[in-house]
Amino acid sequence: MRSIWNGSISFGLVTIPVKTYSATDRTSSVSFVRIHEKDGAQIQYRKICELDGEEVPNEEVGKGYQAAGDDAIVPITDEDLSRLPMPTAKTLSILSFVDPDEIDPLQMDKAYYLGPNGAAATKPYALLREALEDHRKVALGKVAMRGRESLAMLRAHNGAIVMHTLLWPDQLRPATGVAPDDVELRENELTLAETLMDSLGELDPAELHDDYREAVEELVAAKLEGEPVAPAASGTSGAQVIDLTAALEKSVRTARGGREAGTEAESASVTPIRGRKAAKKGETEQGAAKKSGAATKKATGKKTASATAKKAPAKKTPAKKTAAAPKAAGGRAKGTSTAKKTATAGTSKKTASKSTAKKTAAKKTIKRSSA
Repeated sequence: MRSIWNGSISFGLVTIPVKTYSATDRTSSVSFVRIHEKDGAQIQYRKICELDGEEVPNEEVGKGYQAAGDDAIVPITDEDLSRLPMPTAKTLSILSFVDPDEIDPLQMDKAYYLGPNGAAATKPYALLREALEDHRKVALGKVAMRGRESLAMLRAHNGAIVMHTLLWPDQLRPATGVAPDDVELRENELTLAETLMDSLGELDPAELHDDYREAVEELVAAKLEGEPVAPAASGTSGAQVIDLTAALEKSVRTARGGREAGTEAESASVTPIRGRKAAKKGETEQGAAKKSGAATKKATGKKTASATAKKAPAKKTPAKKTAAAPKAAGGRAKGTSTAKKTATAGTSKKTASKSTAKKTAAKKTIKRSSA
């Protein structure tokens, strides 16, 4: 590449000689020439003097400055400009180092690569590049190029130092009257917008290309070969009243469908807001029906059990089973047997007493009869 400006970077007491190269190429963009429609000849632009109406050759064209609010034009020569105190004419003076977020992207103008100019500039150049990259800072300074002074920002990029010329703050127009005021956004709309942002995924810059330029080249090739020009595909008008929520949901499904398989995209799709409310209402009604059915079933079960308990006669438990129950529960069979023996002994004693009493009564009766 051919350098377009040679100078130096002033970094404290360190001076780094550099060469400047254009970092962009705009020749590949679509460019048309003006022609005369009647005969197809190209139209030339000539420099005509307003006083005598004659064409002025390039070597007689100079510079002039017209002050604001004044019709007078003051001639300015290159010698006049060379006498001006402009230390940035050959030196980019670094003023400070700031975070990249502090630079408004609106100020970005043109980009240039800076390369070391000579072997002695290699080490300080690499030092500044590594310091910018490791510290995650950008350098701000001023530089004069092509007859004007501009703000400049230096940053590390792909092993090189890139210089961006910046517009001055007073060259930025305010956004007054551009943005709408008092717009009410719902929370679900903001959530869907953020979901769509995440669903679009990453972008490979190498896949980007100028579709319009390719279409123009195909059009020119068709005209040169005398082939008919294919009509352009009809597109839908952008000025349409749409349901923002529905559009966001459809965009999310489309974006996810392009990255995932069909089943995975369906499982990760967003349910429409209206459908979600209806589904929620249906789920609530279904849940209430289930709860009501369960309560009814439970109450019916209780009533049936109660009625069964009333109708069924109480079964008498045999003595053997009652006595065996403690044995199964924890070995109380021994105590139960002792109690059983005691009860049997008591019953025998009572029976013996009754028999003795009967015999005594019989003896008394016999004695009375003898008397």
